[in-house]
Amino acid sequence: MRLDKYLKVSRLIKRRTVANEACDNGRVMINDKVAKASTDVKEGDIITISFGNKDVKVEVLDVQETVRKEEAKELFRYI
Repeated sequence: MRLDKYLKVSRLIKRRTVANEACDNGRVMINDKVAKASTDVKEGDIITISFGNKDVKVEVLDVQETVRKEEAKELFRYI
């Protein structure tokens, strides 16, 4: 699955356009490498997102096309 779509489905970032902009500005990394919005996400990847002065680091546990809001937090684990 594309990185921008995963960020939206997992609700780490609310909208896909915002996820795209974060990737374009180099604020999203997968396994310590700057990632484009089209980068493939798979289980076991470590995603780091820079929100202003705070970094969020998560491990991908599952990749699904659609998921209910309540189950979105089961797609990743905070590190």
